[in-house]
Amino acid sequence: MTTSTKPPIWFWIISVIGLIWNGMGVMNYLQQAYRTEGFLEQVTPEQLAILDARPAWATALFAIAVFTGVLGCILLIFRKKFASPLLMISLLGAIITQIWWFTTDGPSISEESGGTIIPILVIVFALLLVWMARKGVSKSWLT
Repeated sequence: MTTSTKPPIWFWIISVIGLIWNGMGVMNYLQQAYRTEGFLEQVTPEQLAILDARPAWATALFAIAVFTGVLGCILLIFRKKFASPLLMISLLGAIITQIWWFTTDGPSISEESGGTIIPILVIVFALLLVWMARKGVSKSWLT
């Protein structure tokens, strides 16, 4: 039987920021999926054409990445070690989705809205969350 130890304050801060970050990803996904008025006002016709041409697998991986990211961060907050595999799935979905984005004209036509920076931040933050979950398991912060 393992005993749980209390995580440091930075663990909680990153967990909550991760939840907010992935929550924004869910909002972005839902806005794209339902073509909300706010979303359509934010994208150019060129960006919309790229998104319309996106293969179904890329859309599915985007959804998997953000929804497992939210669930993984919730489990981090509740100190559950199942957060680790969920965040790994989120990372893999994010990496593959961002590879697809970089192989399109996406970054060049969306430079004013973080065309290169945001996709890189997505991967870096997903990596950070996976690292933190694994550290949480190894330090017995997560049970």
